[in-house]
Amino acid sequence: MLIYWALFAFFAIGAVADVSRPPDMRRARPGWLLGGAFILAMIGLRYEVGADWETYQFMFSYTGYMTFWRAVSVGDPSYQALNWIVRHLGGEVVWVNLVCAALFTWGLFRLARVQPYPWLAILVAVPYMVIVASMYTRQAAALGILMAGLSSLARGGSLVRFVFYVVFAATFHRTAIAVLPLVVLSRPEHRFINILGGLAAFYALFDVFLADSMEDFVSGYIESRYSSQGAAIRVAMDVLAASVFLIRRKDFGFPDAEDRMWFYFSMASLAAVFFLVASPSSTAVDRLSLYLMPLQVVILSRVPFVFTSRHLGVGLVALYCFAIQFVWLNFAKHAQFWLPYQFYPLFS
Repeated sequence: MLIYWALFAFFAIGAVADVSRPPDMRRARPGWLLGGAFILAMIGLRYEVGADWETYQFMFSYTGYMTFWRAVSVGDPSYQALNWIVRHLGGEVVWVNLVCAALFTWGLFRLARVQPYPWLAILVAVPYMVIVASMYTRQAAALGILMAGLSSLARGGSLVRFVFYVVFAATFHRTAIAVLPLVVLSRPEHRFINILGGLAAFYALFDVFLADSMEDFVSGYIESRYSSQGAAIRVAMDVLAASVFLIRRKDFGFPDAEDRMWFYFSMASLAAVFFLVASPSSTAVDRLSLYLMPLQVVILSRVPFVFTSRHLGVGLVALYCFAIQFVWLNFAKHAQFWLPYQFYPLFS
């Protein structure tokens, strides 16, 4: 458990120190790179940590008995290709985990860098997105790529470029295409053309990535009434960020396109509450709501600018993050799969 609290403390101290620094000093520091290396190592070099460890180990081993084209045809293409290449080069699953961890860390830090307080943005991500969600290797890679795409949009990138990010993310986990409509609807320029083209792209991606697997999704999650312990809490975390944004939307001062995007993310977070109640499978909602978590990083890291003094705001957000991490590590049913933490080189 110590490594998780060490990670929290590292970014909490950085977030507190960040308040007094000028904007140009909040990112280009050795500590920022060290923090990225810390997260990369913790995610990528883990051993038997995470609820799906055995599943990923089986998928890695099984690719050794397949041709390359067979491997990429029976699962998410980029993830399967990565497994196949590493397996046939004589590597271990740790190399697959490292690549996926690198994609997740890259995306998270790109998104954090475009926030006023990047250290606080990472701190918001630590208790669940980093410690828990990143251990689900395929979705972690997809989420990281999507966050990089959201960062590109915040820097003025085009919708077409974001579609390429979504395509790349979907090759690691097909459900990543669910984010595309939220972004398409937010584009204010050439609105009709963007919506028409974006929805056409969504339909095409759905046909390529999800159409053939929808029956498995429905039978695996919906019809079997598969449930995730703690799904309500995770959805509530998205709802909190959505509520904070909607209550003081104008005060956040986002550019028009970004404001609309986070509005639709917020609406989707609130809709998740309805689907959580109405759906027979909380796991289905839980898996899809993972892609709404960037809303927490962006909105909660801006609380010091909107609701209160900066020092007090950072303290309140840090206290909230501490509570989330404490409750999960000590009371979550599946925390047993994260404890104790083990590094791959020491136990393989």
